[in-house]
Amino acid sequence: MTVPRWDGALLRGPVHGPLPVLLLVMTAATGLVDAVSVLGLGRVFVANMTGNVVFLGFAVAGAPGFALAASLAALAGFLVGALAGGVLVGRRGHRRGHLLRDTALVEGVLMVLAVGLLVGVTGTPGSALASAVAALLAVALGLQNAVVRRLAVPDLTTTVLTMTLTGIAADVRAAGRPVVTRRVLAVLTMFLGALVGALLVGRTTLAWALVPAPVLLVVVVAVLQVAVRRPAPWQAPPA
Repeated sequence: MTVPRWDGALLRGPVHGPLPVLLLVMTAATGLVDAVSVLGLGRVFVANMTGNVVFLGFAVAGAPGFALAASLAALAGFLVGALAGGVLVGRRGHRRGHLLRDTALVEGVLMVLAVGLLVGVTGTPGSALASAVAALLAVALGLQNAVVRRLAVPDLTTTVLTMTLTGIAADVRAAGRPVVTRRVLAVLTMFLGALVGALLVGRTTLAWALVPAPVLLVVVVAVLQVAVRRPAPWQAPPA
């Protein structure tokens, strides 16, 4: 009986090093941020642009409860973040650990700024403030999406789960246990992040509900700051 290898597939290993675990942490942060944006900023996604475009269509159609300005701000912010991510990839893409560290650091700063804008706000913020916060968060997640795309760790996009869920079902017989487990963990971490975000939105202010997201990113930065001190194969870009 062959025992599945877990190194490089899920935990630390020569192929991806600590990246899979750290991307799962970022996936949880994404779920939390989207929970705050959807429940607190007027039904707008800042990470899932598929959902945001659909919400934008609802808003244009005049459906009640959907914020046109916030959705447009999030879409524009996401594109700006993705553009910045492309620039960062061009400059730091040759070292994956450094690339993700710098990305998480910038994201954390943007999210702290968003928290600062929400300090003192109770209930749903006004249209201008909601749009500003949505734009800031979307820039952070657009940056993350562009960089994670470059890292190319299979099944860990950190923002979109459609193909991950498809793979769980479609490849259940062909994929090995580590692959299925990694996909399931991606779904679970997103779910848990959204769950925690929803609970916090219902029990505290939006500022406090958002705080765990930059805290998780600080953890990612701290781990990578230590990990990149020694050259390792996982630092090289995927072939």
